[in-house]
Amino acid sequence: MTLPVINAPTYELTVPSTKEKIKYRPFLVKEEKILLLAMEEDDEKTITLALKQIIENCTDGKINVDKLALFDLEFIFLRIRAKSVGENVSVSLLCDDDGETYVPVEIPLEEIKVVHTKGHKNKIKLTKDVGITMRYPQLSMMAMQAQGGTPTVEETFSILGDCIDNITEGETVHERADFNDEELKTFLESLSTKQFQSIQQFFETMPKLQHTVEIENPKTKVMNTITLEGMQSFFA
Repeated sequence: MTLPVINAPTYELTVPSTKEKIKYRPFLVKEEKILLLAMEEDDEKTITLALKQIIENCTDGKINVDKLALFDLEFIFLRIRAKSVGENVSVSLLCDDDGETYVPVEIPLEEIKVVHTKGHKNKIKLTKDVGITMRYPQLSMMAMQAQGGTPTVEETFSILGDCIDNITEGETVHERADFNDEELKTFLESLSTKQFQSIQQFFETMPKLQHTVEIENPKTKVMNTITLEGMQSFFA
């Protein structure tokens, strides 16, 4: 006798960076098991790969997770989680006014948005003739660097290099496949401090998951405005 299979409901969301509409379903027991096993290992790389598997499963493989910007991946996962285990998540937030009091807060996951910084751009002009087009960090870069600790100078250069889509020189476009890592390293090391900072600004102003809440410190009665950024902030 064949047992019945329960069909999960489907929902629709818009991918923040591409504005593409995709359908998704809540995660099931099999996906929850993937996440729980990854969390038991307490290893960032394992958790990252678990998130990839869950998103692929819940979007029926219709989206290339490896090509998603990290903020897209975080946004999609939070939407899936909201439809799976509850639309609110409980977090404890530290009050800034005394730096010691924590207040429990319910965060509505559906209200968390990807915030775009004014003036952010992915095309960076270095000189009159030379410019760089950047792409957002993706899952493979996150997995590569998810070993904990502060990235070394070489790791920082590696992440930066992986996010360069092309380098323009007048009318000539040098695609990433056209030059190797050593040539890219030589190029980056030839930049002035100001030019390098303009590239760093791309990362500093990237779109990010963000949500602002106001909480009252029960000890001091002072209102605190707390801004949460990044997926991990919503599971503290």
